[in-house]
Amino acid sequence: MITAPTPTATARPGTRALLACAVVAGPLWAGVSLAQVVGREGFDLTRHPLSALSNGDLGWLQIANFAVAGVLAVAGAIGLRRALAGAPGGVWAPRLVAIYGIGMIAAGAFVMEPADGFPVGTPEGTPTALGWTSFAHMAAGSLTFIALIAVCYVLARRFARTGDRARSVLSVIAGTALLLGDGWAMTGGALGSLTLAVGAITAMLWVSAVAAHHLRTA
Repeated sequence: MITAPTPTATARPGTRALLACAVVAGPLWAGVSLAQVVGREGFDLTRHPLSALSNGDLGWLQIANFAVAGVLAVAGAIGLRRALAGAPGGVWAPRLVAIYGIGMIAAGAFVMEPADGFPVGTPEGTPTALGWTSFAHMAAGSLTFIALIAVCYVLARRFARTGDRARSVLSVIAGTALLLGDGWAMTGGALGSLTLAVGAITAMLWVSAVAAHHLRTA
């Protein structure tokens, strides 16, 4: 008796749609955030982190941006788990992408305090006291950044093991960009909010690019 071949993991129904979610997550968040950098009065990326956009009358837009991108990343993690099943990095890469997505959702749910003149009318400088939501936001942000850095390095090892040196190097560059950008911002370095934004967007876009690579081969 002839039996039908067993479908591969990437051929499972819905896998391509899930991978597409991961493809969209990074560009969506970056695009919506950067559009607000241009359009929101009083916002200065050299002084204010992108998370500050969750404040003010239009703050709901950035809150929704965090939530939608986070949900897309979590869904994308399921697609990556299927696409990478049995392959190097197939366990930890999807897990870390899921953690990154969960961190994004939490970062949107907990809004940091208005500070340093944004939104317009907010006193200059940092608040004298931070509310619990600011600490929760910082914790969620840290979780997101750690997961993004880690997944970039996991992907670097995966690509190195499969002989794809170019993507391995790009993975290292993406993870290191966020590591250095976040580290510089945490030390209070000049233009720290800008270096953090560049690092975070670079890592997020690279995860989306890797998902796009697997979507093409699914």
